[in-house]
Amino acid sequence: MVHANGDITAPLLDVGPPEVALDLNRFLDRGSEAAGPPPENPFEFLGATPLVLPQMSPVDPFRNHTPHIAGLYEWCKTFFCLPIAAARLVLLGIAIAVGYVTTVVALYGWKDKERPMSRWRSRVMCVTRLCARFILFSFGYHWIKRKGRPASRDIAPIVVCNHVSYIEPIFFFYELFPTMVASESHDALPFVGTIVRAMQVIYVDRFSQQSRKLAIHEIKRKASSNDFPRIMLFPEGTTTNGRFLISFRLGAFIPGFPIQPVVVRYPYIHFDQSWGNINLLKLMFRMFTQFHNFMEVEYLPVVFPDESKQQNTVHFAERTSYAMTNALNVLQTSHSFGDMMLSARATELTKERGSNYMVEMAWVENSFNISSSEAVLLLDQFLAMNPDSNGHVQIHGFLTAYGLGWSPLCEKIFGYLDLEKKGSITFRQFLSGSAQIKKQPTFMTACETAFAKFSDNLTGHISVGKMGHPNQSIVHGAISETLCQLFDADGDGIVSRDDFMDCLQKHPLLIALFAANVKFDDQLDTL
Repeated sequence: MVHANGDITAPLLDVGPPEVALDLNRFLDRGSEAAGPPPENPFEFLGATPLVLPQMSPVDPFRNHTPHIAGLYEWCKTFFCLPIAAARLVLLGIAIAVGYVTTVVALYGWKDKERPMSRWRSRVMCVTRLCARFILFSFGYHWIKRKGRPASRDIAPIVVCNHVSYIEPIFFFYELFPTMVASESHDALPFVGTIVRAMQVIYVDRFSQQSRKLAIHEIKRKASSNDFPRIMLFPEGTTTNGRFLISFRLGAFIPGFPIQPVVVRYPYIHFDQSWGNINLLKLMFRMFTQFHNFMEVEYLPVVFPDESKQQNTVHFAERTSYAMTNALNVLQTSHSFGDMMLSARATELTKERGSNYMVEMAWVENSFNISSSEAVLLLDQFLAMNPDSNGHVQIHGFLTAYGLGWSPLCEKIFGYLDLEKKGSITFRQFLSGSAQIKKQPTFMTACETAFAKFSDNLTGHISVGKMGHPNQSIVHGAISETLCQLFDADGDGIVSRDDFMDCLQKHPLLIALFAANVKFDDQLDTL
């Protein structure tokens, strides 16, 4: 949009109509007159130190190495195995049908799911467990190599295992018939939901802190009673390609019971059986069209909680993960389920390689106290900046997405994120920088101070109609309709305190725009 005075404006994300834009000349001219050049660190007034990040791990622990049929041998094998696949599919259907009917019989009349399953019901479930072995057979697991033995429930009431495919839950259902921890969504799945109820699964919503607390309470309750089956958990929280262990969730270790680690391997030459980032139906088809799929299960020695560090859950988890990584001869990374979420979201929106947007979410969560769901929201902002095929955003895309033009202050904000001074930033830098600003103890006070300065004392809000007036300037000069639209997300014509705070919570980097015209020193020094 070009104004009569020649000013050029740029759009700001999708927060308003295209004619709403920022008056850059007023932003630059009035700001430079009032405040002078910005400091090298535009967030110094918050007490934020320059952003420092360790080197990003180059590995992708979720990538399946044979996502497509490749090579003459594989094509020929797939073709000749099609009749075998048809027979296996029939066997699969029969096993599922028999297992389902048997499970329904075992559950008939059972109303008190909080109590252990009675002995006769457990005996009926042995038929379903046998059906699970036929399901494994139909997928090409004709024999499964085992090493070691399961410890008795009295010694190790909790078992943990690395998670590579959907095959492990089926195998351990047949082998141990444990109580597992699973998402509530599994209960609604056909057949699977019935089996889940028979296993007295502990439901958990991984995004709800309250749900996680209740799940840990249930783990303690059931692990402490020999009347219940042993507890089986996959502490990685998602499937990987088996070449790495990702960070462990602590739910299995918080109760403080002895734990038996188990490791599963899928040796292969032509077909990677991992369910990392491959379509489920494609993975099942590839399994059906193999002569045989190899699987190895190794039961490791029980890991006991250190009595001198009984409350140190992290130390307990580290010792368990060390035993598993050592047995698998792999490395553990700081990736987590959150990285899988980010990769899937990026692939969905960009149709490009989603691994460019993984950040080692476990490390980010521990360092900046930001959740995976918040990271996904910031990813949406970053993708609106038009990153290139390598996942890098140039300063032009950064400023355009926020509706800003070049200025010394905006360049400093971008430079705060551009750690390598290459003129581009990655999502990891954008996420970490935004999270570091947001976690500053003075951040909320700075937001409150900015709102208090420009809000009407009588109404308690900022009028959108008055925000554009020079005397109501907030960010380096007269504020524009575009920025008004950003703060007035509900479009009611006023910027309430909630509107103002929500905007800066979602876009914490924008707090630097207020530093030139708002004196925070006195208020922040009182903290």
